[in-house]
Amino acid sequence: MPKSARLKFKLHEPAPELKLDLGTGKGLSRPDGFVGVDLQPYDGVDVVTDLTKRWPWKTSTVDEVNCNYLVHYLSASERVHFANELHRVLKPDARATIHVPHWSSSKAYGDTRVQWPPVSEMWFAMLNQAWRESQNNVDTTGYTCNFDHTLGYGLHPLLVTRNQEYQQHAVLYWKEAAQDIIATLVCLK
Repeated sequence: MPKSARLKFKLHEPAPELKLDLGTGKGLSRPDGFVGVDLQPYDGVDVVTDLTKRWPWKTSTVDEVNCNYLVHYLSASERVHFANELHRVLKPDARATIHVPHWSSSKAYGDTRVQWPPVSEMWFAMLNQAWRESQNNVDTTGYTCNFDHTLGYGLHPLLVTRNQEYQQHAVLYWKEAAQDIIATLVCLK
């Protein structure tokens, strides 16, 4: 192949995907292929940045985000900023997976660094623009983001083997049944 043909081929190669693991900590649970992002320069952190400030990625450049056990440490205003920045950097239809302790689990209260209020299912609904606009009040939240979401739960180990109806009942009515909320956000532009 002539050199000019090789150069043309290289110009049309797709850019590598940018996947971020926000709040990666020591990187022990960072998924393969993800860039570790944290406030502290631990081993396993690729990008040291403060996520309560403007994020260093350009608009619509991130393909996927993973965020385990970070959002509940943010104050209410920091959560608004986090959601808005997440929306800004994600490409259209890109996904973000967010794990937080379930509000009815002692995990949401045992760590004194956790901010009030605990993250609940309603927080994820607030991230949808149509939902905010459908409410009978003036939106003063500061959210500019727009996400669809689906929710799942990390269950107490004693519930994992029970049938789905039993699990659903337990999540709705029993403290400690749901240990985590696992939300998948889809970026709407």
